[in-house]
Amino acid sequence: MLFSPGWRAPVRQGTVLAVFTLGLLLGGTVSATAVWLLSGLSAPIPPHGRVWAVLGIALLGVLREAGLIRIPLPQNARQVPQDVLQRRLRVGTLQFGFELGTGVRTFVSASAPYVLALGLLLSHQGFAATAVVGTAFGLGRALTAALTLWSRDPDRDLTIGVRMPWVTNLTATVALIALTLLLLT
Repeated sequence: MLFSPGWRAPVRQGTVLAVFTLGLLLGGTVSATAVWLLSGLSAPIPPHGRVWAVLGIALLGVLREAGLIRIPLPQNARQVPQDVLQRRLRVGTLQFGFELGTGVRTFVSASAPYVLALGLLLSHQGFAATAVVGTAFGLGRALTAALTLWSRDPDRDLTIGVRMPWVTNLTATVALIALTLLLLT
């Protein structure tokens, strides 16, 4: 949808990618700011209690990614309306990117972003660390869009999703384990 066949001109697709990336980065940073602000609510919980809670959430995430348990994830089943991109290309692309970057108005099937957000919320990290994580979430989504554009294959994401689900699960599991080890140190 973002790089539809009607937008074949390389300059136009590059502009769309840049504006979309800006929206994703802004959205991820805004979500991280909200998580950081809410993390102050976890301050009354003793530090060891917060560590155990984060470890428990990470374990649930690993078990969910391994397919050993089923936990429905909170997400918005509605997609960004397609006419957002058709009305005003740059403004619509920025809005589309922002909404996807927040992670709120999108479908996120992996456990890792939820575990990470809850881990940041419970561990009450500094603002800079939390903002970097949120921005990295937006950057990861931008990288997916960029690789799709650069591959010149509009079905690339679908092909990867069908052929390599174990890579996605392994990546999410490694991220969750890394988060757990980071919190233990």
